[in-house]
Amino acid sequence: MSEQETELQKAMKGIEDISDFPRDEWCEAIEGLSEELGYYEPLGEHHSVAFLDEKPRLLVTFESYERTTERTEKGYPIGMSLAGEHGWSSLTLISHGPDETGDWFRSKHIYRYFDRLVDEGFFEDFDQVVFYGAGACGYAAAAYSVVAPGATVIAVAPQATLNGRLASWDARFPKTRRMDFTTRYGFAPDMLEGAEKAYVLYDPKVEADAMHAALFNAPHITRVPCRLFGIDPEYEIMEINALAPILEAAMQSRLTQRVITQALRKRRSHMGYQRRLLAELAPSSRPYQTALFCRYVLRQRRNAPRFRRAYDLAMEVLEGEGKALPPAQPAAKAKNETA
Repeated sequence: MSEQETELQKAMKGIEDISDFPRDEWCEAIEGLSEELGYYEPLGEHHSVAFLDEKPRLLVTFESYERTTERTEKGYPIGMSLAGEHGWSSLTLISHGPDETGDWFRSKHIYRYFDRLVDEGFFEDFDQVVFYGAGACGYAAAAYSVVAPGATVIAVAPQATLNGRLASWDARFPKTRRMDFTTRYGFAPDMLEGAEKAYVLYDPKVEADAMHAALFNAPHITRVPCRLFGIDPEYEIMEINALAPILEAAMQSRLTQRVITQALRKRRSHMGYQRRLLAELAPSSRPYQTALFCRYVLRQRRNAPRFRRAYDLAMEVLEGEGKALPPAQPAAKAKNETA
């Protein structure tokens, strides 16, 4: 472990909690930390970039003030936090404007910033570069990855574009209707051409996300369905502590669809996932599967009234049909008893 790495980790361990800071104070805190270990630079009125220097691995993330302060332990960007834990460099593009349209990072200031990095050969100084983002930030991670040929890209529920001619079916973001997705870095799937590998994670039951994912279609792009993760898969992935191992594997050049699937297995014990699966099963139409699943959950949690009611209803249906469940597995094997 190098001296600089030690200093980086010490600095990140000693940071204060800024999750409740107003936007301006939050940006000042990010700036203070970044200037100690790298640099901080405003990119127009509503964006900025923070760089922490610790070669030879670089994590590039696109993040917003709202999501960051809600989802990280101390309110610092995910990229900066993981860099501090693992001794990576981090380049964090931050959207901190009051208008969420900034989360797609469609700004001439950002174009010029990346142009400058390319001219300087910035990305050539790193042995491994990983781009990450979710939702609008996932779009940005894919779109700007073109500046670092050979990078690995991980995008969670990204939009391919919000150009009205190509994605008129996505009406979720009315404020973006006047935004330009036709100029530079516009169509995210095309911008992935230079990536070594790209992974698009999405819930196939969220129709708009599935349609965007379908546009990411190339041999080096792997679409990873995250069934029943809902409209905000990143939240669920972070809740089950699966994001860090996925990014770690990417940084170590060993990320595959299998590695991602293994990391996501933790969802089996996550209440949000279990509730969505219960809603899909329906006790009256699939009583056998419902009863098995609810029994599995009830063995994990004593206080789960929703699952108790569904179990009782499913058992009533099964008894009426003259059917019964097999004996419950021993506790060590119960984890395999799922619907």
